Amino acid sequence: MSSGRQDAKAAAFAALHVGDPFVIPNPWDAGSARVLEALGFGALATTSSGLAFALGRLDGGATLDEVCRHVASLDRATGLPISADLENGYGPQPEDAAQAVTAAAEAARGLGFPFLLTARAENHIRGHPDLEDTIARLQAFEAAGADVLYAPGLRSVAEIGAVCGAVSKPVNVLAVPQLTIGEIAAAGARRISVGGALTWVAAKAFAEAATAIRDAGDLSALAARLPLDRWFASG
Repeated sequence: MSSGRQDAKAAAFAALHVGDPFVIPNPWDAGSARVLEALGFGALATTSSGLAFALGRLDGGATLDEVCRHVASLDRATGLPISADLENGYGPQPEDAAQAVTAAAEAARGLGFPFLLTARAENHIRGHPDLEDTIARLQAFEAAGADVLYAPGLRSVAEIGAVCGAVSKPVNVLAVPQLTIGEIAAAGARRISVGGALTWVAAKAFAEAATAIRDAGDLSALAARLPLDRWFASG
């Protein structure tokens, strides 16, 4: 049974997908989720690699129970809708994946609120950058009932345009540092996520500051101050 809070989040998320293209950033913990909410983003998506990093592991190292606890912590921390990354669905065989998508689509329709099921084809990040095969997989996901389609690893406006032009459901595109949000949106993307990239931005700054302390005795980075009282004011 859905709650009023859940209904409101679901409706807000669905509305985003029929409006202008939007960015859905990926926090790695409750604190980063609250910052992104305070900065004005309308929805959040989890990151498997960011969560694994927070647990001291490589991508793919989180268990399903850990992922569920993580999603729950983000949900408690913010009022934003959250798209959850379930990696390979915890069933690595092709028949498992096929069953998972069909079963998930059927289950989503019975929830009583507009749950959005995202299905993704990972050819381009798994050493098989075959655009025709990627498109065929996304078309199959669409036919099976997926609401949003996602092929991480598309690198150019031409690739993004080819995918978006081949399906009728909203397409999520993983941000490409060499492209702008405007270019990705103009190619047809409805939703733009950043994966683990914000995690790596934060980790890089942390490592650089720690290295300067270790190697040069430079403590200047420790002068950084953040407006946490403002960012967390609604908590």
